Amino acid sequence: QVQLQESGGGSVQAGGSLRLSCSISELPYMSTCMGWFRQAPGKEREGVVSLYSGGSTYYTDAVKGRFTISQDNAKNTLYLQMNSLKPDDTAMYYCALIYGRTYCKGAYFRSASPWTDSGHWGQGTQVTVSS
Repeated sequence: QVQLQESGGGSVQAGGSLRLSCSISELPYMSTCMGWFRQAPGKEREGVVSLYSGGSTYYTDAVKGRFTISQDNAKNTLYLQMNSLKPDDTAMYYCALIYGRTYCKGAYFRSASPWTDSGHWGQGTQVTVSS
């Protein structure tokens, strides 16, 4: 069973930066899609950015140009660099992994629904951005 653990959350002022890390117990040999999701109070969980094992990325419009996803295979770690943070970015952030690429972009990814059913998830890390 793949296990994921996020870290790096915190409180920052608008315009600041944070880098989230996701430690993964093992990287499957099959193709996988890894992603960052977030859930704000009173809102549904939503996809933020994904990274397919082939290297392609998918950014949602809300974070395009501000957030960057990356991976260090040697450390089994996924990162999310968040710059120019806004109060609307305040949420619990989760990393997740799902097999295959079907749910790695588009509505499947943005809605998070297939991931909730079939993916492996971390416990989340809180990001709070004050104005």
